[in-house]
Amino acid sequence: MGTKTAIVFGATGLVGNLLLEELVNSGNYKIIRIFVRQSTGISDPNVEEVITDFSVPGSYFSAITGDELFICTGTTIKKAGSVANVEKIDRDMPAMVAEAAFKNGVKSIAVVSSIGADVNSKNYYLRIKGEMEDKILKLGFEKTVIVRPSILLGERKERRAGEIVGKAVMKVIQPVFTGKLRKYRPIHGRDVARAMISLLNKENGRSIFESDELKKFARE
Repeated sequence: MGTKTAIVFGATGLVGNLLLEELVNSGNYKIIRIFVRQSTGISDPNVEEVITDFSVPGSYFSAITGDELFICTGTTIKKAGSVANVEKIDRDMPAMVAEAAFKNGVKSIAVVSSIGADVNSKNYYLRIKGEMEDKILKLGFEKTVIVRPSILLGERKERRAGEIVGKAVMKVIQPVFTGKLRKYRPIHGRDVARAMISLLNKENGRSIFESDELKKFARE
């Protein structure tokens, strides 16, 4: 049995749920503390649920303690309702969680971003992800890992029609993505989750990993 404490935000999403499985199965963590709106029903003795009202950020900041922080949160404009709400969920909340963790002594962080994230992008989603990355990279964690997956494969608890179509198309045209385009190939959420864990055990300093790099680390 391990001695580390992992902290997970977004544990009910595609990558976050698979990440939780991998953390439990690794045997390297004594406590896996997940922050969720309502109970997941998980009964594993190493998983500690923190029922959280995310609309009141300061109410849960003191509980963000441990060794490694994993942030796998994200939304869509359809679900969020506006670009302003996407900014709150995909940029502001991860940045606030990361800052609170850093102040609480957490040493390492791994965050799911997106392929193409760029603070100067004209696409609102990629701009928001880029701004989120920028805020987190400015913090002083001993290890900062940012992963930028392409289209994610795997079963979500919620259905996203546009994403389902995108996955089907990408599977057909995947062989076209070679060379510099290789990073745009779809990637399974489990590979992203495994890579995040692996990278936190390898990397020092601040590092960004594109989608095509993640499969290599997922297999180590």
